[in-house]
Amino acid sequence: MTATLTCEPLAATVGAEVRGVDADQLAHDDAAAAAVLDALERFGVLVFRGLDLGPENQVAFCRRLGEIDFEYGHHPVRGIYRVTLDKSKNTSADYLKGTFAWHMDGCMPLHGEPPQKATILSAKQVAATGGETEFASTYAGYEALSDADKERFAALRVVHTFEASQRAVYPDPTPDQLERWRRRPTSTHPLVWTHRTGRRSLVVGAHASHIVGMDVEESDALLRRLIDHTTAAGLTYRHTWSVGDTVIWDNTGVVHRASPYDPNSSRELLRTTVFGNEPIR
Repeated sequence: MTATLTCEPLAATVGAEVRGVDADQLAHDDAAAAAVLDALERFGVLVFRGLDLGPENQVAFCRRLGEIDFEYGHHPVRGIYRVTLDKSKNTSADYLKGTFAWHMDGCMPLHGEPPQKATILSAKQVAATGGETEFASTYAGYEALSDADKERFAALRVVHTFEASQRAVYPDPTPDQLERWRRRPTSTHPLVWTHRTGRRSLVVGAHASHIVGMDVEESDALLRRLIDHTTAAGLTYRHTWSVGDTVIWDNTGVVHRASPYDPNSSRELLRTTVFGNEPIR
């Protein structure tokens, strides 16, 4: 079959609501998956309201998009990772508070692998208040720069660390926290990512520790300015979750964050990650 998606833009530079496809099509139809990939390149974030995509179908769908992460995720279905602050469901829940700051997944890989191509979340339980997920296009962030800034930033390189991302929510870490954070590898990337398509995006987020060779204060100020510039009012999409919603985003051209919510909340999203195949260059 030929899949026809209806995509209704949700914000000026990122996000679209998708209609015209159901959970069974996504799980079993290659044409539907191909249409989703095309729409993802265009809109960055796709929202499927009330899709009710079960865990097995979610994994089947994502396998049509690329190779997926099957690492243990505190869930009986391989390929599913539980996103929850409930430690009885996810023993690594404390680290998830780092997602309350703007970030891009995969900037500090354990083995030098490229950043994830796409991430999919489906809502099983939602928070009474808070817990929304916000998105902003790093393509649009780059395109909105002045020509002078584009020229200046082309040569800059940025060090990304797990410590920087965690300090965004734990500003006064214990010695034990610091020791654990610093076990994770760091990575150095260009500030501007030139993709195979020729499009350019900014590589920014809470994990951006410092700009190589730049004074610390100047570096901090520039990195803050760039994330504020990319995520300015009117340039973001904020998704308020309902049970049954599924959202997928192009991690290579989008930053995202979760709004804080009660740690005792039953909020639970199921995540599947599609591996990337394009290094940051």
